[in-house]
Amino acid sequence: MKLNILFITFVFIYSFSFSQEKNYNEIAQEIPAYATTLNGTLLKINSSKKTPLVILIPGSGPTDRDGNNAAMKNNSLKFLAEKLAENNIASYRFDKSVLSFSKEQLATVDTLKFESFIYDAKAVISYFKNSKKYSKIIVAGHSQGSLVGMIASANNADAFISLEGAGRAIDEVLIEQIGKQAPFLKEETVRVLDSLKKGVIVEDFNTMLVSVFNKSVQPFLISWIKYNPQEEIKKLKIPTLIINGSKDIQVQNMDAELLHKATPNSQLFIIEDMNHILKEIKGDLNENMSSYNNPELPIKAELTTIITTFINELK
Repeated sequence: MKLNILFITFVFIYSFSFSQEKNYNEIAQEIPAYATTLNGTLLKINSSKKTPLVILIPGSGPTDRDGNNAAMKNNSLKFLAEKLAENNIASYRFDKSVLSFSKEQLATVDTLKFESFIYDAKAVISYFKNSKKYSKIIVAGHSQGSLVGMIASANNADAFISLEGAGRAIDEVLIEQIGKQAPFLKEETVRVLDSLKKGVIVEDFNTMLVSVFNKSVQPFLISWIKYNPQEEIKKLKIPTLIINGSKDIQVQNMDAELLHKATPNSQLFIIEDMNHILKEIKGDLNENMSSYNNPELPIKAELTTIITTFINELK
């Protein structure tokens, strides 16, 4: 009897260990792009058949492939890639190009334009499309990456996913955000943005707005303002999935609804209790904010289910 128990225990442990083995390989992958070489991670499914590939485009700021930057570490995109891989969906996520710039390039960062990120995304799409190793190429852009991704996807990808992406031009979003946080600066914000929309650099403005309108950033804002997400998403003739979280404190559900209304090819999901970085939030604003620096907190499970279903239903 003792021998049988030991044997059964051994089989159980062996089976459990085997089931825990990853069904994918993690590969460092460099891709030549607009002004530099993009550094990223490919999660390749262990399968003899072609699988879909999701290209994950990060949000604003100097954000890396995992969804992190100097101000926050939450591993949101890393967790999403791993969950997709568990569902036999390959992915490629990459560091934004500014993270690869030399000190000399950073010294002239005012030359960076919004188009730079679009060119980088197109380079990644082309690289994997030309490889002919994947059954479908799906672009998923998070936050600012949503607009980048939808522009880059036109005539290039098989499907597009917007994750917490704005549905309005950045000038409208900034006016709204600053108007809520500092109403006394709203009129000044409108004045500066009106000038930037005309392509004119603003020399003098309230110093309290320097973090938003620093002169070195203004050329980038000028290039960004001219893109309206509702107009850009209309150009897509591919299946589109739009996702927003009910606990997103950066992008309103209204933005997702505006994107959905703009394109007849889209599906819209508002995920209850999910915030901007794809994490589940049950509590108050403090819990929401603290999640931005919690690299152990997993992403909302429903998100993976919705994305996986969408991809598996692609024809």
